[in-house]
Amino acid sequence: MSVYTTVGRDELSAWLQPLGLGELISHAGIAAGMQNSNYFVTTASGRYVLTLFERIEPQALDFYLMLMARLSGRGIPCPQPLADAAGQLWRPLSGKPAALLSCLPGTADEAPTPARCRLLGATLADLHAAGADLPNPLPNPCGAAWRQAVGTALLPLLDRDEQSLLADELAFQQAQDYLALPRGIIHADLFRDNVLWDSRGQLGGVLDFYFAGEDVLLFDLAVVANDWCFDDLALTALIEGYTSRRRLSDAEVAAWPAIRRAAALRFWLLRLEVRQQPRHGDVVTIKDPDHFRRMLQGFRLAPEALSR
Repeated sequence: MSVYTTVGRDELSAWLQPLGLGELISHAGIAAGMQNSNYFVTTASGRYVLTLFERIEPQALDFYLMLMARLSGRGIPCPQPLADAAGQLWRPLSGKPAALLSCLPGTADEAPTPARCRLLGATLADLHAAGADLPNPLPNPCGAAWRQAVGTALLPLLDRDEQSLLADELAFQQAQDYLALPRGIIHADLFRDNVLWDSRGQLGGVLDFYFAGEDVLLFDLAVVANDWCFDDLALTALIEGYTSRRRLSDAEVAAWPAIRRAAALRFWLLRLEVRQQPRHGDVVTIKDPDHFRRMLQGFRLAPEALSR
């Protein structure tokens, strides 16, 4: 949630009028995330989050907002897009597509307990079930084809050691057959900073669905495991929470080590791409790609089977 596009007060005030939220009181940029421009917006009716979509095409944006509306309506604690009188969930603002969403309670937890990992696992399985029948889902924008294309493009820009690691991992992943694994709509970016916990310790919100798409469900679980689980207790709790709602197949259990590598590769590539081709903005967050390089190396050296 960086800020690449600046929004003036008068322009925003006019944009908000069709939503009938009363007078604009304040707006302030949010310095987190990497892809879109985000602001906290306070009006006479309450506090909201404004997102300006820097690179998302209208068809994809329609899908993301419809997905959030669907999930919110089915009990998943995620932002609810606000529609104007004509039912539009987004309109242009400062030359970019923009949407206003409900602001959910709570704060992120950088050191989640096993209990919270268990609750998140159950919520992730519920999310997969709630989005299962959404028509015409888009593919995961950073799926297997993206990983191969971006990885290949980045190879000449890396040093020798990184080139060797990346080339070998791309070849390994290309040789995997994930066709037998259950598929559906996944969040694909459910890091600790995309989950809010309220004052009672309950899960208050799941945020940032702008990498969502149809893919292997197990990939979503691996993304969460790679970011949330610092030890075996946390990982066991996450898997227990997830499987309390959806049982993993034998094929998924067998694919787990390779899928964890694929998830680490995806975020290593995403951060490498940002490092090699930085974008300009008022507030820009650039995250360290080496974290996921080291994680990928660890998974390659010591693959861990999944116990259920």
